[in-house]
Amino acid sequence: MKFEIVYEDEDIVAYNKPSGLLSIPDRYNAEIPCLYHMAAKNYDKLFVVHRLDKDTSGLIVFAKNEESHKYMSQLFESRDVEKYYLAIVNGKPFKDKGSIVAPIAEHPNHKGRMSIQKKGRFAHTDYELQKSWNQFSLLKLRIHTGRTHQIRVHMQHLGNPVVCDPFYGSGGTLLLSSIKKKFKLAENAEEERPLLSRLALHASQLKFINQKGEKQTIDAPLPKDLAVTIKQLDKWG
Repeated sequence: MKFEIVYEDEDIVAYNKPSGLLSIPDRYNAEIPCLYHMAAKNYDKLFVVHRLDKDTSGLIVFAKNEESHKYMSQLFESRDVEKYYLAIVNGKPFKDKGSIVAPIAEHPNHKGRMSIQKKGRFAHTDYELQKSWNQFSLLKLRIHTGRTHQIRVHMQHLGNPVVCDPFYGSGGTLLLSSIKKKFKLAENAEEERPLLSRLALHASQLKFINQKGEKQTIDAPLPKDLAVTIKQLDKWG
């Protein structure tokens, strides 16, 4: 599985993680491939600072020394890192811009899933419409807290679940035939190849004050599958 370095200096290294790859070792099975193990082979030491859901693609930062690990970990814990995401969602939000403040806790009936609950942990997400099509929208989101599945749960709560979300949306795949009216299958093809077959959520940008006291922005370009999907939606959606 390919992954690229999008930024590196003497203190940190930032990767553009592909969807479907764990960020850090699995709690119960350390043999499952993860970005940390793959990246750590190239360094004497590498330290975990934060994580992304397996199904989410995008920006993840590791520290290269103990001092940087302490500094970056404190930034994330004190919410002094601005975390931005891009998501393709079903439908269009009622408002083009807004905030979702709704507490999140483990789902009482479904292990591994989260839900909005009064006694849950405080969770705050901002969203802003970037583009909209007939059935879908592209949103830029900022999370002020880092709850498990936060954006996915909040988008479901808003009524606009993330496309291809198996937990909080309809799951499945996105087919070109569902957006292109006069779609025709290629002559040699037995069945249609999905336009998108994974969660349409990408961690796109981090902003923070680095150890030198300077403002720093790191970006992770959209992966090919999401970029192609947006291009097709622009054309047919």
